[in-house]
Amino acid sequence: MDPVNDSALRRALARARDGKTLDVTEATVLLHARDEHLDALLEHASRVRDAGLEAAGRPGVVTYSRKVFIPLTRLCRDRCGYCTFATAPHKLDSPFLSPDEVLEIARQGAAMGCKEALFTLGDRPEDRWHQAREWLDAHGYDDTLSYVRAMAIRVLEETGLLPHLNPGVMSWRDLQRLKPVAPSMGMMLETTSRRLFEEKGQPHYGSPDKDPAVRLRVLEDAGRSNVPFTTGILIGIGETVQDRAESIFAIRRVAREYGGVQEVIVQNFRAKPDTAMRGMPDADLQELAATIAVTRLVLGPKARVQAPPNLVDAEYALMLRAGIDDWGGVSPLTPDHVNPERPWPQIEELAARTAAAGFALRERLTIYPEYVLAGEPWLDPRLSAHVAALADPATGLAREDAVLEGRPWQEPDGGFVPAGRVDLHVEVDTDGRTHDRRADFDHVYGDWEALKDRLGTATPTTPGDVRQALRRAAADPAGLTDDEAVALLGADGEALEELAAIADDLRRQAAGDDVTYVVNRNINFTNVCYTGCRFCAFAQRRTDADAYTLSLDQVADRAQEAWEAGATEVCMQGGIHPDLPGTAYFDIAKAVKARTPDMHVHAFSPMEVINGASRTNLSVREWLEAAKEAGVDSLPGTAAEILDDDVRWVLTKGKLPAKEWIDVITTAHKVGIPTTSTMMYGHVDNHLHWVRHIKLIRRLQEETGGFSEFVLLPFVHTSAPIYLAGIARPGPTARENRAVHALARILLHGAIGNIQCSWVKLQDDLCRQVLQGGVNDLGGTLMEETISRMAGSENGSYKTISELRAMVEVTGRPVRQRTTEYGVPSAERLAASAASDGVCQSVRRVLPLA
Repeated sequence: MDPVNDSALRRALARARDGKTLDVTEATVLLHARDEHLDALLEHASRVRDAGLEAAGRPGVVTYSRKVFIPLTRLCRDRCGYCTFATAPHKLDSPFLSPDEVLEIARQGAAMGCKEALFTLGDRPEDRWHQAREWLDAHGYDDTLSYVRAMAIRVLEETGLLPHLNPGVMSWRDLQRLKPVAPSMGMMLETTSRRLFEEKGQPHYGSPDKDPAVRLRVLEDAGRSNVPFTTGILIGIGETVQDRAESIFAIRRVAREYGGVQEVIVQNFRAKPDTAMRGMPDADLQELAATIAVTRLVLGPKARVQAPPNLVDAEYALMLRAGIDDWGGVSPLTPDHVNPERPWPQIEELAARTAAAGFALRERLTIYPEYVLAGEPWLDPRLSAHVAALADPATGLAREDAVLEGRPWQEPDGGFVPAGRVDLHVEVDTDGRTHDRRADFDHVYGDWEALKDRLGTATPTTPGDVRQALRRAAADPAGLTDDEAVALLGADGEALEELAAIADDLRRQAAGDDVTYVVNRNINFTNVCYTGCRFCAFAQRRTDADAYTLSLDQVADRAQEAWEAGATEVCMQGGIHPDLPGTAYFDIAKAVKARTPDMHVHAFSPMEVINGASRTNLSVREWLEAAKEAGVDSLPGTAAEILDDDVRWVLTKGKLPAKEWIDVITTAHKVGIPTTSTMMYGHVDNHLHWVRHIKLIRRLQEETGGFSEFVLLPFVHTSAPIYLAGIARPGPTARENRAVHALARILLHGAIGNIQCSWVKLQDDLCRQVLQGGVNDLGGTLMEETISRMAGSENGSYKTISELRAMVEVTGRPVRQRTTEYGVPSAERLAASAASDGVCQSVRRVLPLA
């Protein structure tokens, strides 16, 4: 460690003393503190820790978790230079612990009062070891994580212990699968040093799961998925002091943005025999103390900071002075399989050491008290009873009198219970929403200030030569470069009129002159949702005044009303309600088909597909096949927003990544389920994002041919959380709306024939203008449009056929009713819709008396 200037160290200590926000340079300087400087650093860190414990309502309390360590498999695809946990198949009796072995460990732990079952295992061993793949195949598991999930459920049901899962690198979809079976999960970041990963001879070289970017993505995805997550850094493995500081700041960024980092472990390297790093010196304990203190100062008083007690020799008091408030998991039964040469201290000794430093030791659960008390969205309802049985309801800590016993783990059942403001679909036009934002606005979406930091990295676009781009659009519509397409989005005046004319000529070639619409009904079966989409004003907590959930009978009743009014389609989407059963989507489709067998069921966004697949533990393909069998005829291609994750992670906290949306859509096409495609624009994006999104839609269409239409959805800002927080702009301008509708027609020419505008989001006059600039479809009569209305759209929740015809009449183009597939409805359907004017009586606005 290179020495630092004494005056720089004193300046940094003074800033820490005064509670100033530290930067990476100052943190790096403070990591060098030793002797009297270290004493001062520890004093400042202790003060911050004590303030945090006071604010949490447990002053002077240091926590730990009584656990058992379940080494599910010691096989791993990585080759870390310091690890003794991972081994080779020939050194093991079996690639995996058997279910009986897992349960025996858990039962013994429960008998000794343990409440946590820590599942530790190597990363995806089946990718490296054929023995692991063969074992999983022989026992009926698709992959290691499927076995983890199954064993977590059995531990819950047969012992009552709470699983904490450490399976290594997980994808966003993996986290959706595992969240319902574990109150918490974890993965050490270790370090952000790319040198240790990329250079031959370094400890992480040849280990694909130790890529710092991959590990940071796991931390982010866990936060997006509302998983209470444990992470930390490992010091002394060859990283520089600046690397160490940068790793701490990387954790702080994720913790601030998503709020899901429940604890940060600061762990010191200990050399082990029979490893490549056996000759490396152990990390010095003063160095460890300085790192803990800087971690505390950087992360602040709310953070929970831990040091493993079996790795600190006898320096318990030093670590407490450094600012820890937790000792981590301690087992009275199983060894630390990662550091087998370092036995756990006896819990009684740990309590005595903690008391000697002036603190009381209290047991916690694997999920930290703050998340226990917060409940949803951090704690899945399928685990609520398991956690409640062990948690003190007042503090969220472990109950001293808790009885360890197995409890059933199962999906919620019993169908749908109607609740809340079930008439919101009509009242939104008369009474409006109760409040302009949901009650948990300040925290359900993550940290707004941290979000502004992420937004600051957006790349601006540069307009090009509009005239040249217009010439290319007329000659070779699909051949426009990104720069040329961006230039067209800036078209105004005569150039905009020329752009619209080019698009309208292409529209005439592709779809003729008819303006089409479908008689349909939107049925949003619930608006309870904790996904945290920052653009969505529809989602509510279950306790909010505007929250509601429909019963299956109510869904079927609305479908029947729509059928009687001449509808050929119901479009059904809802919030990601944590209580709905795993079969919810199948049940909804079946209920509609049972009541209206010939109704086209256009239902469930890709986000809902992923949610359903995760809850039923099916692959996306298996889920879609089951949905098709249940009666789903097509999927709405919503939840796309902008298919660029840099934009998506500003727009939404927890919605599916772009690649997952693509996977769902293309898989649906492969199993014979057509979809629409959409783009929501005009918020935190730029014109280049729009161009790339539309081009991606074209590429997918060329691969699968499964898109029926492209729907442009301008952002409605009025009650959108991201606008209320001062981050998004107030939607696209009228000029931009005209330009992007025209550009969509041009870029998609020859691939997607139908371009739809949203009358819900555009005024009638603007709808007419885009109809003269490439658009051929108006969407549906809708009957109940609640999502945009909750966001502040003022264009009503339905339009009658007469209103749609009147809107189009001045353009001189014919208007034609269509089916979902752009066919011609039967004579019976046309007669029924003509009789109702395309809207059922129950949703019609009551006209005031003259």
